[in-house]
Amino acid sequence: MAVAPINKVRQVVEYAVTQIPRNKLDLGIPNYGYDWPLPYVQGETAATTIGNIEAIEIAAANGAQIFFDETAQSPYFNYVADGIRHEVWFEDVRSMNTKFSLFEEFGLRGMGYWQIMRLFLANWVLLESRFNIIKD
Repeated sequence: MAVAPINKVRQVVEYAVTQIPRNKLDLGIPNYGYDWPLPYVQGETAATTIGNIEAIEIAAANGAQIFFDETAQSPYFNYVADGIRHEVWFEDVRSMNTKFSLFEEFGLRGMGYWQIMRLFLANWVLLESRFNIIKD
Protein backbone atom coordinates (compact mmCIF):
# COMPACT_ATOMS: atom_id res chain seq x y z
CA MET A 1 0.00 0.00 0.00
CA ALA A 2 1.02 3.61 -0.35
CA VAL A 3 3.23 5.28 2.26
CA ALA A 4 0.44 7.72 3.19
CA PRO A 5 -2.66 6.96 1.09
CA ILE A 6 -4.74 10.13 0.95
CA ASN A 7 -7.99 8.28 1.65
CA LYS A 8 -6.57 6.99 4.95
CA VAL A 9 -4.86 10.29 5.78
CA ARG A 10 -8.20 12.04 5.21
CA GLN A 11 -9.91 9.64 7.64
CA VAL A 12 -7.34 10.44 10.32
CA VAL A 13 -7.63 14.21 9.77
CA GLU A 14 -11.43 14.08 9.77
CA TYR A 15 -11.34 12.34 13.15
CA ALA A 16 -8.52 14.48 14.57
CA VAL A 17 -10.37 17.77 13.97
CA THR A 18 -13.27 16.46 16.06
CA GLN A 19 -10.94 15.92 19.02
CA ILE A 20 -8.20 18.57 18.69
CA PRO A 21 -8.40 22.25 17.63
CA ARG A 22 -7.23 22.71 14.03
CA ASN A 23 -4.74 25.36 15.12
CA LYS A 24 -2.91 22.65 17.07
CA LEU A 25 -2.71 20.08 14.25
CA ASP A 26 0.16 19.59 11.83
CA LEU A 27 -0.03 17.28 8.82
CA GLY A 28 2.90 14.91 8.33
CA ILE A 29 4.27 14.80 4.79
CA PRO A 30 6.31 11.72 3.84
CA ASN A 31 9.40 12.34 1.75
CA TYR A 32 10.31 8.74 1.01
CA GLY A 33 9.06 5.47 -0.42
CA TYR A 34 9.15 1.76 0.30
CA ASP A 35 10.53 -1.03 -1.87
CA TRP A 36 8.76 -4.24 -0.81
CA PRO A 37 10.00 -7.71 -1.76
CA LEU A 38 7.09 -10.00 -2.62
CA PRO A 39 5.31 -12.06 -1.54
CA TYR A 40 4.58 -10.11 1.62
CA VAL A 41 4.50 -12.20 4.79
CA GLN A 42 3.27 -10.36 7.88
CA GLY A 43 5.95 -10.21 10.55
CA GLU A 44 8.66 -11.46 8.17
CA THR A 45 8.83 -9.24 5.09
CA ALA A 46 10.67 -5.94 5.52
CA ALA A 47 10.67 -3.08 3.06
CA THR A 48 13.67 -0.96 2.15
CA THR A 49 13.15 2.76 2.67
CA ILE A 50 14.10 4.71 -0.46
CA GLY A 51 14.01 8.31 -1.63
CA ASN A 52 11.53 9.52 -4.23
CA ILE A 53 14.25 10.13 -6.81
CA GLU A 54 15.74 6.72 -6.01
CA ALA A 55 12.34 5.15 -6.72
CA ILE A 56 12.30 6.67 -10.20
CA GLU A 57 15.89 5.51 -10.78
CA ILE A 58 14.94 1.95 -9.76
CA ALA A 59 11.96 2.02 -12.12
CA ALA A 60 14.13 3.26 -14.99
CA ALA A 61 16.90 0.75 -14.30
CA ASN A 62 14.40 -2.12 -14.35
CA GLY A 63 12.23 -0.93 -17.22
CA ALA A 64 9.23 -0.62 -14.90
CA GLN A 65 6.20 1.46 -15.81
CA ILE A 66 5.12 3.85 -13.05
CA PHE A 67 1.39 3.86 -12.33
CA PHE A 68 -0.73 6.21 -10.21
CA ASP A 69 -3.31 4.86 -7.78
CA GLU A 70 -6.26 7.27 -7.88
CA THR A 71 -7.69 6.17 -4.52
CA ALA A 72 -4.40 6.47 -2.63
CA GLN A 73 -3.23 9.37 -4.85
CA SER A 74 0.22 7.77 -4.92
CA PRO A 75 2.61 6.45 -7.56
CA TYR A 76 3.79 2.85 -7.58
CA PHE A 77 5.44 0.24 -9.79
CA ASN A 78 6.53 -3.38 -9.83
CA TYR A 79 9.77 -4.95 -11.00
CA VAL A 80 11.77 -8.16 -10.72
CA ALA A 81 15.44 -8.23 -9.63
CA ASP A 82 17.51 -11.34 -8.94
CA GLY A 83 14.37 -13.44 -9.30
CA ILE A 84 12.53 -11.50 -6.56
CA ARG A 85 9.38 -9.53 -7.33
CA HIS A 86 9.18 -6.04 -5.83
CA GLU A 87 6.45 -3.46 -5.34
CA VAL A 88 7.48 0.15 -4.81
CA TRP A 89 5.31 2.96 -3.46
CA PHE A 90 6.69 6.48 -3.20
CA GLU A 91 5.73 10.16 -3.31
CA ASP A 92 5.78 12.55 -6.24
CA VAL A 93 4.49 16.09 -6.84
CA ARG A 94 0.97 14.78 -7.53
CA SER A 95 0.75 12.91 -4.23
CA MET A 96 2.30 15.77 -2.28
CA ASN A 97 0.03 18.30 -3.96
CA THR A 98 -2.99 16.28 -2.83
CA LYS A 99 -1.70 16.31 0.74
CA PHE A 100 -1.09 20.06 0.53
CA SER A 101 -4.71 20.48 -0.60
CA LEU A 102 -5.92 18.43 2.38
CA PHE A 103 -3.91 20.69 4.69
CA GLU A 104 -5.59 23.76 3.17
CA GLU A 105 -9.06 22.19 3.15
CA PHE A 106 -8.96 21.55 6.89
CA GLY A 107 -7.12 24.75 7.83
CA LEU A 108 -4.49 22.97 9.90
CA ARG A 109 -1.70 24.78 11.74
CA GLY A 110 1.16 23.50 9.64
CA MET A 111 2.93 20.65 7.92
CA GLY A 112 6.07 18.75 8.82
CA TYR A 113 8.22 16.40 6.77
CA TRP A 114 9.25 12.87 7.61
CA GLN A 115 12.74 12.21 6.25
CA ILE A 116 13.76 15.66 5.14
CA MET A 117 17.31 14.53 4.35
CA ARG A 118 16.36 12.82 1.07
CA LEU A 119 16.67 15.45 -1.65
CA PHE A 120 13.51 15.85 -3.71
CA LEU A 121 13.81 19.24 -5.40
CA ALA A 122 10.39 19.02 -7.10
CA ASN A 123 8.78 19.03 -3.65
CA TRP A 124 10.40 22.33 -2.70
CA VAL A 125 9.42 23.91 -6.02
CA LEU A 126 5.81 22.78 -5.49
CA LEU A 127 5.79 23.91 -1.86
CA GLU A 128 7.08 27.37 -2.77
CA SER A 129 4.56 27.70 -5.61
CA ARG A 130 1.63 26.79 -3.32
CA PHE A 131 2.45 28.63 -0.11
CA ASN A 132 3.96 31.83 1.22
CA ILE A 133 6.90 30.42 3.18
CA ILE A 134 7.97 32.54 6.14
CA LYS A 135 11.57 31.96 7.19
CA ASP A 136 12.43 32.93 10.75
